Amino acid sequence: MVKWWTVNDFYYKYYKSVKGFVSKRIDDESVVEEIVNDVFLAAYNSLPNFNHQCTEFSFICGIAKHKIIDYYRKKKLKTILFSANPMFEEMADKALTPERDVLKNELKEEIGKTFGELREGYGKLLRLKYIDGWKIKKIAEILEISTKAVESKLSRAKKEFQQLWSYDRKKAKEYMEIKHPDRS
Repeated sequence: MVKWWTVNDFYYKYYKSVKGFVSKRIDDESVVEEIVNDVFLAAYNSLPNFNHQCTEFSFICGIAKHKIIDYYRKKKLKTILFSANPMFEEMADKALTPERDVLKNELKEEIGKTFGELREGYGKLLRLKYIDGWKIKKIAEILEISTKAVESKLSRAKKEFQQLWSYDRKKAKEYMEIKHPDRS
């Protein structure tokens, strides 16, 4: 039987330890607070699945690790897609833990879905620039249009991608539905 009787007891018993655990992995204090709150909500909701094969704190830290991975997954995607400098992608790869291959596949799947929703030509343009790494001049040659046309279309394609990108919005919506069910 789980020892926690109320949400408050649960929260106050582990808050400082969990916050310390998350703070060692993320520098931004506002992000740390948000993740800690998400961890406690997820941990409390997962109590029925707690089987006592580890300590309560280890159970909570396992959930915290997954929340931290989610945070870095989003951060890495933004770096990969919207950075014109390939050095940023290398730094993000080095910063991630061994789970990066699983995360990378999930991100590729989400990106593929979003590319499929783009207007014709925009997906190809974004692939050439940000995935294949072609320079604007080379893309202009491939597509047989001017460099100015490539720059203009690329700008519109990025804006459309950002509008269609639902990965962050889905997570935010789930959070709001859990935190404020009366606002959905």
